[in-house]
Amino acid sequence: MIRVRFAPSPTGFLHVGNARTALFNYLFAKHNNGKLILRVEDTDKERSKKEYEDMLIEDLKWLGIEWDEGPDIGGEYGPYRQSERLDIYNKYIQELLEKGHAYYCYCLPEELEEERKKALAEGRPPRYSGKCRHLTQEEKKQYEEKGIKPVVRFKVPDGRIIVFDDLIKGHIEIGVDEFGDFVIVRQDGMPTYNFVVVVDDALMKISHVIRGEDHLSNTPKQILIYEALGFDIPEFAHLPIILGEDRSKLSKRHGAVSVRAFKDEGYMPEALFNFLSLLGWHPKEDREILSKEEIINEFDIKDIHKSPAVFDRTKLRWMNGVYIREIIPLEELTKRAEPFFKGFGYIGSFDYYKKVMQAIRDSIETLMDIKERARPFFVDEFEFDDKAKEELSNETAYKVIQTLYEKIKDRDTLTGEEFKKIMKEIQKELKVKGRQLYHPVRIALTGEHSGVGLDILVEVIGIERVKKRLQRALEYFG
Repeated sequence: MIRVRFAPSPTGFLHVGNARTALFNYLFAKHNNGKLILRVEDTDKERSKKEYEDMLIEDLKWLGIEWDEGPDIGGEYGPYRQSERLDIYNKYIQELLEKGHAYYCYCLPEELEEERKKALAEGRPPRYSGKCRHLTQEEKKQYEEKGIKPVVRFKVPDGRIIVFDDLIKGHIEIGVDEFGDFVIVRQDGMPTYNFVVVVDDALMKISHVIRGEDHLSNTPKQILIYEALGFDIPEFAHLPIILGEDRSKLSKRHGAVSVRAFKDEGYMPEALFNFLSLLGWHPKEDREILSKEEIINEFDIKDIHKSPAVFDRTKLRWMNGVYIREIIPLEELTKRAEPFFKGFGYIGSFDYYKKVMQAIRDSIETLMDIKERARPFFVDEFEFDDKAKEELSNETAYKVIQTLYEKIKDRDTLTGEEFKKIMKEIQKELKVKGRQLYHPVRIALTGEHSGVGLDILVEVIGIERVKKRLQRALEYFG
């Protein structure tokens, strides 16, 4: 059975690059009737925090990614937090030491730094010299009596070329001379990433390792550990990196880069799911708006591009707008929008929020756009800018507002259709049309120079608020 995993470190918010990795693992598993495992790599004691783990799980679920085994739901191959697997790692460390595949290294940081500088000066890749490979028991004892705590290094076979076929990158060969004997247990006794990831993937029966190409240099080290422990080696697929619009690696300077930030900015999870799935992969048909089910059905890891993907924010905003306008049902959209309305100080009932969303959904791309687009539906006491003051000081403009008020002041209701009918009457009576007719009314009712259709606005806010705003404008400019 195909088994893949997403293994984040709970050291911060979920970056969209990691979210894309989780998504591609999810799509690969679902397309092939396999299983996705969520594993938390929390061996970095200082930076790992439980609240980050909770947020990772929350953000993945919000995005629409589900897993079959993990720290929150358990499973046959747990525990699923590395901090709870230390006894397992120690067992395999001992096995490597006993078989001669690993050894204790007592070199001090300053010695290693000196080696590194010398190698760079001579134009060689910096790598450990291996001076502790053949220490006698007596020499080890002397180091320990000095209070020097060793690390454990993996003994890399000299001159070896590691060869593997990457499902995305193709045939790859990397010589071990590029890295030399590497550390698998730190001085504090904590095992390192390259070691624990092999043990975890092997014991959890991971068949395919799908991750970012920044891990490509780790793969030969991990293959050596698989071989030394007699584990089956999984297939590897290294995803292309994600670039910003300026073609540099996506980072905070490009704006929001965490899933949570996009959630807070009012993006739809379905739109972000859709968008991330197209970062490096594309369906055979030239379509961009696809449901989760369609993406799962069409996804093929062989179709992932080798070249970097560009995170196009303009495209994401457009795509999110499509979901808001055409795909998310109004009731659900209003539920998601309600916290934004309240956050902007726009207080109303759910039914009123629903009417406003119906009115503005065609003109917004994220829920943050509600702040500007919904203002006319909530704010009665607004300022008039200089341009508005100049326009409403015009005698004809004032007469339009005055006539409209006179025609509705005794009415109890006002529908959009009735409003349009009244405006046609004013057009005939005052012999004004177009901008001269409608623009003064817009300014009087909203203080703005463009926006939602006035017939829609008056029907949603109700006749009493329309009267109040017209009276206010007449008093202001009278």
